[in-house]
Amino acid sequence: MKVVILAGGAGTRLGEETAVKPKPMVEIGGYPMLWHIMKIYSAYGFNEFVIALGYKGFVIKDYFLNFRPWTQNFSISLASGSITYHHRVQTDWTVHLIDTGYGTMTGGRIRRASEFIGDEPFMLTYGDGVANIDIPALIDFHRQSRRLATVTVVRPAARFGTVALKDGTVTSFQEKSQSGAGWINGGFFVVQPEVRRYIADDDTVWEQDPLETLVAEGQLGGYEHNGFWHPMDTLRDVRLLEELWQSAAPPWKVW
Repeated sequence: MKVVILAGGAGTRLGEETAVKPKPMVEIGGYPMLWHIMKIYSAYGFNEFVIALGYKGFVIKDYFLNFRPWTQNFSISLASGSITYHHRVQTDWTVHLIDTGYGTMTGGRIRRASEFIGDEPFMLTYGDGVANIDIPALIDFHRQSRRLATVTVVRPAARFGTVALKDGTVTSFQEKSQSGAGWINGGFFVVQPEVRRYIADDDTVWEQDPLETLVAEGQLGGYEHNGFWHPMDTLRDVRLLEELWQSAAPPWKVW
């Protein structure tokens, strides 16, 4: 099963981080967010990726064209130009890099990448969020539900702590924790190929008409993920994810 990653966004809320690179190339621990996402899937044996490019897609193309020298030690002979790499390649990925247009919406990007996806079920996610999700369990849920699509739903971490008061006295104090305010779209979809007929053109937003129609038809399943999940929407998120990566056990590092 191929993994489609929507990596065309500009990430305007990340300021100077995305002035020279697309959002999925913002680094956490010296590796692009895109690499972290691909490592999650690869940990479960899914090694073929279709990357839907848009804003500054050439940066992502350049990264994969130079993946070996970026990620391995090597020696180079300046006289002959020959390069010797010093350890075996351990990343067995096939990566399809597809320019889907600067202004194309999320649904349109899926539509443009169709010829590389093929007529088979595929996984789909965004290029800006990580989770310790059990991918095989997600796929099993999707297959057993027999619906056209499954979305992973998550409860985001609360932005602020909560305080309860009674007659001027604090009766409970809870620091930031998992929000109890309901489930949200966490990405990490599993999709049947028939779903692409719900996408009209480049202006189709995947999260609007296609998903709304699937909901109306009872064809969208929701896989509940109660573990770690975090997006990279702001510079605050980048700093938090960096701190977590530098910790003893980064929560999304399932490899």
